[in-house]
Amino acid sequence: MANLVDLIEQFILHKLETGQDEVIILKRNEIADELECAPSQVSYVLSTRFTVERGFIVESRRGSGGYIRIARIPLAEILFEDVARSVRPDITYDELEMIADRLRRHNLLTGREAALMLHFFKLIYDYVDAEDRARIVRSLLMGLAHHEKLR
Repeated sequence: MANLVDLIEQFILHKLETGQDEVIILKRNEIADELECAPSQVSYVLSTRFTVERGFIVESRRGSGGYIRIARIPLAEILFEDVARSVRPDITYDELEMIADRLRRHNLLTGREAALMLHFFKLIYDYVDAEDRARIVRSLLMGLAHHEKLR
């Protein structure tokens, strides 16, 4: 049987998934009443399981009229932008391979797309100077980030 922390997390995730907006507004006391737990346990779950690192923004206001606003951060877009910012002119082909693998592991590229990207990286690595190569790779990654935003 799942522990209380997991139950609270699953309850909130279910609300996020079934909500019509990308942001949900909940009441801490209502969650606590429904799950028969203390409001502080809900607060604990929010502070440990719904962090920026895990892809969430949580805004909380305590008190009788208090609320919890939870939004999911578009991680794919952030990951592409983060990877694009890491590309510098002296980047090696091995590092470019690691970028493609990282994106594939996060399910942001299929195996086929990763293979195409690696082939593209190999071509530009061999034939394009370092400054232009970095600019092209950053542009490609930002284009993929923009594509993720449109999904």
